[in-house]
Amino acid sequence: MKLQITIDGRAYAVDVEVLEDDETRTEMSSTGRVGAHATDSRGVSHSEAWDSEGKICRSPVMGLVIKVNVVPGQTVAAGELMVVLEAMKMETKLTAERAGTVKNVQVKAGDPVKLDQVLLEME
Repeated sequence: MKLQITIDGRAYAVDVEVLEDDETRTEMSSTGRVGAHATDSRGVSHSEAWDSEGKICRSPVMGLVIKVNVVPGQTVAAGELMVVLEAMKMETKLTAERAGTVKNVQVKAGDPVKLDQVLLEME
């Protein structure tokens, strides 16, 4: 696909190759935590969301909190959807690493988040 971009008033013709469908979504899995990571639709790797004990969940991307499905004191099962983030029009779904009780939620829908920012903690 050919596109034209303009930078500082100068036009440039560029060729763009579409490698994957835009509808591809990112999802963090609750399995295989050690060494687990998320990748976006372009195959770009992100840092781990959960610490080694599965107690602290950090943002694997810089973006916006779309949805928070848990509240402090709530009991969750392993694999349960906890937070949905959006970065560059792609969703990242973060699920519970293990069964447990939510200790603290530090974000709400609409909050911007930084890479590796703490989102929530489990007991």
